[in-house]
Amino acid sequence: MPAHQLSVKTNSHYSQQIEDNLFELGALSVSFTDSEDQPIFEPKLGTTPLWDKVTILAIFSDEPDLDIILSVLKNNQINIEKEALSVDPLPKKDWTRAWMDDYKPMQYGANFWVVPHHMEPPDSNAINLRLDPGLAFGSGTHPTTRLCLQWIAENDLQGKTVVDFGCGSGILAIAACLCGAKEVICTDIDPQALESTRNNAKANNVENKISLYLPKDMPEIKADIVLANILSGPLCELSTIIGGLCKEKASLVLSGILEAQQKTVADCYQEQFKQVKITQDDDWVRIVATR
Repeated sequence: MPAHQLSVKTNSHYSQQIEDNLFELGALSVSFTDSEDQPIFEPKLGTTPLWDKVTILAIFSDEPDLDIILSVLKNNQINIEKEALSVDPLPKKDWTRAWMDDYKPMQYGANFWVVPHHMEPPDSNAINLRLDPGLAFGSGTHPTTRLCLQWIAENDLQGKTVVDFGCGSGILAIAACLCGAKEVICTDIDPQALESTRNNAKANNVENKISLYLPKDMPEIKADIVLANILSGPLCELSTIIGGLCKEKASLVLSGILEAQQKTVADCYQEQFKQVKITQDDDWVRIVATR
């Protein structure tokens, strides 16, 4: 029997309760999408806002019974009309193989590749970072990550101390290690990101060069290079903290910045840094500054 996808249109106020109920009823996964084309612009740091009206998508291994779902929701004081629910069978497909077929090796600079584990490196003599897409942000495909990887691949990191501020999957930290960094200090507000970084570092045999911290546990440090691929809001809000991690003549590499935001972000760092250089990829930019 094929898997089925349940769709529930509802007010976001009930989304967490419905998600919990669907998992209790056997859902394999639950995700949220916008029901009314309502944009959410850059959220405040530490927040995860939802749209006012959401469509909840849940995958079940077998066809779910809508009457049972409605009954469980009603017992939890969630009243939803049956018309707001729909179920569709999913085509039989090897979803693991599907992403493997789509995810190819990516080159940065002349001698650096990001290669999924199931593929052979195009150049076995190059620096090859092994990474598959995962739960944490950063697999090298987004322009913000590409911009940072290109900078790492094209600059001298030999013997340098590096901070990866907002490490996500750890791709930048691992790239820095493979390109010669002496040590990389990683921090992220999400414990899952730290775990992802740890696992990916082990897969690339650089775990002995990487240390992981939640922001509150970060040691006092002055680094040769600070990488911060996050968003413009946090980059501005935390400019004193991020800038303070740089020693004299250190390089600061900022990404996660839309073209329209570059002046705002650059202005936040102008008193601490000089020699600002901006590089663009699609609608995104990278700011590199020297302390």
